[in-house]
Amino acid sequence: MAVQYERKLFTVEDYYRMAESGILTEDDRVELIEGEIIRMSPIGKLHASCVKRLSARFHRELGDSVIVSVQDPIHLDIYSEPEPDIALLRFREDYYAQSHPTPADIFLIIEVADTSLGIDRDLKLPMYARAGIPEVWIVDLQAGDIRVYSHPESGAYQDYREARRGDTLSPVLLQQAIPVEEIIG
Repeated sequence: MAVQYERKLFTVEDYYRMAESGILTEDDRVELIEGEIIRMSPIGKLHASCVKRLSARFHRELGDSVIVSVQDPIHLDIYSEPEPDIALLRFREDYYAQSHPTPADIFLIIEVADTSLGIDRDLKLPMYARAGIPEVWIVDLQAGDIRVYSHPESGAYQDYREARRGDTLSPVLLQQAIPVEEIIG
């Protein structure tokens, strides 16, 4: 006989109350994904350097036309507030002091996967598609490639492309292509 149980899904409000009460601390590497608190792996050297390279490139190329958000929360719905490695956001004078960015504010999300490929691809990517995020890159440091997903429709990305060393990528906001080697290192 199968055991039946009911899951308790946490809202973003619950998540913040847990932080305020000390149940979750600044040192906890966790994200709220579809009502579940997911423990994230520590950020390694290769992961950190990739995020720094991307951040520097976007700041250099895009200046103040967008906000380059690095490992900050984005509010997708009442059950999800992930912290993507990079998010390119619509510029706002208050730099999102009044609220975290929502899907309408996001041009591009980049997740860098060293040990987190399963979470980024299997949990976060479908969630981003359902939220209508226009473009997502998953940088797979182990495989040395970048998976590009775009044109979300009916909760799934309609276009998919893999870029490897020797290839270039052109996010919608940039005038020039970025060599994959420059991203992966």
